[in-house]
Amino acid sequence: MTFKIAILFLFLFVSTFCIAQRPPSDIIKTDKGDLIIQPILHGTIVFQWNNKTIYIDPYGGAAAFAGIAKPDIIFITDIHGDHLNEKTLNELQLNNTKIVAPQAVADKLPAKFKQDLIVLNNNESIRRMGILFKAIPMYNLPISPDAKHTKGRGNGYLLEMGGKRIYISGDTEDIPEMRKLERIDVAFVCMNLPYTMDTHQAASAVLQFQPKIVYPYHYRGKPEMSDTESFKKLVNNKNSSIDVRLRNWYPEYE
Repeated sequence: MTFKIAILFLFLFVSTFCIAQRPPSDIIKTDKGDLIIQPILHGTIVFQWNNKTIYIDPYGGAAAFAGIAKPDIIFITDIHGDHLNEKTLNELQLNNTKIVAPQAVADKLPAKFKQDLIVLNNNESIRRMGILFKAIPMYNLPISPDAKHTKGRGNGYLLEMGGKRIYISGDTEDIPEMRKLERIDVAFVCMNLPYTMDTHQAASAVLQFQPKIVYPYHYRGKPEMSDTESFKKLVNNKNSSIDVRLRNWYPEYE
């Protein structure tokens, strides 16, 4: 077996393994076709809609995206390495890919990624490729200059496509801006103190803004603070109509 053939077999094996370990995708009906939601890893999500592919906080290297189309748009929420991951960005094919990020992330991006950069800060919005996206604040409480996530630095995102409203919390605590959200069809809500929220805080926020579907994500850490089964019970004991979808965001290829 030649070296090139061996490398090809290795690539195919790794790609197949990654796909096998990846959580199953979900399909949401929209006014303009299906929205495919693919959990990837930790805080990383892929959306496919209307012939467009969107990556949220790409992390895990190219292997995490084996078999998935290259991104048309990438959203980055914060400067930390599990959100702004240069290794993964370097491994992906990003020609003609738009990157949407707050200024703090833009300041840290290498020059080669800035050609198609869209800077979007808290409460700003823009429409591209038939999608309206708005930057939602994400931060720790109490507000403090030495907080792990300071107010104004990072973005959660609200995406509107095909008549559906999708909220990605980013790394946040139970902040007023999240509680005031309305008409959310799908929400991705983080957990895990001391960086974001515990299960009780996350459940309380979700019960306030009442998304139709919620995925707990970004929950790696102390088990008692990131127990997704407990989160589901806390939500559904008070509101059984909220569809709490538990997925494995930490497959073996991490």
